[in-house]
Amino acid sequence: MGKLRYFIRRLRKMDFRAMLRTANQLRHIAGKTRLWLLADMARCGLRYGAGYVDYKIAEFYRLSAEQRATQITRGVSNAIVARMNDKAYWHFFDNKAEFNTLFAAQVNRDWIDLTQSDAGQFAAFLRGKGPVICKPIEGSSGQGIQKVEPQAFGDAAMLRARLLGEGIGIVEECVVQHPALAALCPTSVNTIRIATLLGDKKEGIVYAYLRIGNGSVMDNVDCGGFASPIDLASGALCGVGADKQGNAHEFHPMTGTRIPGTVIPFWKEAAEMCLAASKVIPQVRFVAWDVAITAQGPVFIEGNSFPSHAIPQFAAHFPDGIGILPRFEEFIDL
Repeated sequence: MGKLRYFIRRLRKMDFRAMLRTANQLRHIAGKTRLWLLADMARCGLRYGAGYVDYKIAEFYRLSAEQRATQITRGVSNAIVARMNDKAYWHFFDNKAEFNTLFAAQVNRDWIDLTQSDAGQFAAFLRGKGPVICKPIEGSSGQGIQKVEPQAFGDAAMLRARLLGEGIGIVEECVVQHPALAALCPTSVNTIRIATLLGDKKEGIVYAYLRIGNGSVMDNVDCGGFASPIDLASGALCGVGADKQGNAHEFHPMTGTRIPGTVIPFWKEAAEMCLAASKVIPQVRFVAWDVAITAQGPVFIEGNSFPSHAIPQFAAHFPDGIGILPRFEEFIDL
């Protein structure tokens, strides 16, 4: 009954036009009729908790029932979060000012909360700085984040008023990433997504991916970026750069840098930082940490108490069709 209730809830909120567009996009790739794809999407929604985006990026249309059951769909991911993360403690991650305060040592950069400071304090914060990163207090998928050159505005009070009017809550000094990661894409800070799980069977890192920008200031896959899996033992990228449109790149289309084989600097330190941080709020047991690597070592960008399940679904990273759920089963019973 749980799957049926979830399916009905999702059906009520379904964007049927987007679902139809997805079926139209896939019919030539999959070699199936639009009606077959729509019916199969509905079957996968009911049986596996898969939405039409899951269906597309995990390429459900080419998978057997056994392979489909290994995918981390929206429904499965939501169930894991609901089970592992006490919602009363999400605010430590959802509120970026709270997160930066709690993990000040790991954030390790100057920042200011616009809602808790005045124009004079903001002007003092900006003094001597170049570009800054401006973020809403809450939000996900890079929504609302912008890079601003304060010198272009001259008056700090005017800039502060504009930012507050646009929903910006905190302003941070820019992170300067390690040259090895800038070589992949210099327009964005290319961050590591490290998912930790305090499971009933064991504790540790479930998966890790490098997110790589594609010309935007953001590296997020919802902003056109790529993701490449990281070998947990070596810290080297062990797969192509894949995106939500189904494209896969061995070489970055902008820089020509080869993606697989790139070694993440300070990988061991980044992993240890996330494992230690996972114990700080033990009521939130499944966290996806976004980590930037600087020339001095790893720093936190943010932590996610409701991790996106898109990145560990990309079909390009699972050529045998076996998804990532078996890894989760090493930590918890599903």
